[in-house]
Amino acid sequence: MGKGKGYGKTILIGDQFVLEEVPAIVSAIAYETEAVVERLESKGRDGKGWILEDRRQEVPGYKESKKEKQVESIDRILRVMGIDTGKTPLRIIFGGSLLAGSGIGASAAGCVALARALNEEFHLGLPIEEINRIAWEGEFPYHGIPSGVDNTASCYGGLLFYRILEGEKSATPISVREPIPVVLANSGISADTKLLDGLVEDEKNKNPKRFRERMDLITAQSFRMRESLMMRDLADVGHLMVANHEILVDMGLSHEKLDYLCRLALKQGASGAKLTGGGMGGYMIALTPEPEVQNRVAEAMEREGFPVIRTSVGGTGAEDRRRGDSWPG
Repeated sequence: MGKGKGYGKTILIGDQFVLEEVPAIVSAIAYETEAVVERLESKGRDGKGWILEDRRQEVPGYKESKKEKQVESIDRILRVMGIDTGKTPLRIIFGGSLLAGSGIGASAAGCVALARALNEEFHLGLPIEEINRIAWEGEFPYHGIPSGVDNTASCYGGLLFYRILEGEKSATPISVREPIPVVLANSGISADTKLLDGLVEDEKNKNPKRFRERMDLITAQSFRMRESLMMRDLADVGHLMVANHEILVDMGLSHEKLDYLCRLALKQGASGAKLTGGGMGGYMIALTPEPEVQNRVAEAMEREGFPVIRTSVGGTGAEDRRRGDSWPG
């Protein structure tokens, strides 16, 4: 029996535009998807070489909406890893503390966890760089062309400055003095990442000059946010989050529920708030530097029926670095 884990993630800025060479600031969070792989004596009831038990808690309807893509993803990972389930049938079990929903890296966490579980079960001895590449391959059915930001955060952990420049991926750790409390709230809307990618492409084609100006502005915001995080200037980080969210709203990438949650968070004292992930559903993130603000924001959202996660950015993944795992790029 092989086991593996992958972190959930949240993105502070740059979410949708990594393939446009815009830097993203992404953090793993202390919630994980766990995968278990067991060998079977015979194939499953449907004749496939593997069967799946998905025990993850979910945003209602999320798992069903992603079912076909999940099957494609698992098949792709098995193929890339050279595992023939016709000869070695498998049971794959997903669980863990990470809620399955849009905008929190659920698909990437599943891909990383499965790659690690298969690596362990079949004694492949793959390094973390190869686990990350395999997880990226598993993201194709979900995202079309995945940027790699989600699986990199899920695989390595920590707070990262991620960028693709002239086709080369790089992920550089951002050092912060201590973890920064945040609240993630789920809108209850499951977004289709491929449709979001199409919307971005439409915006690009409709007015290339304005699109490029926006990309340049978000790039500048990302670099400034990295410096502010390292200096722990959280007021400036919050200001940048709000300004970035306004750009995403103007581009049609938000959702009325996400906008409402952002306003609610700011009203309750959050330093900043914006959508996180692809947009048009999924999660938003609120920056709440003090525990009392974190609780106040979370409780206000819970009273209105929105599922929330109290967590932090900049504190997950140190155990990977202590083991000596190298960083990509």
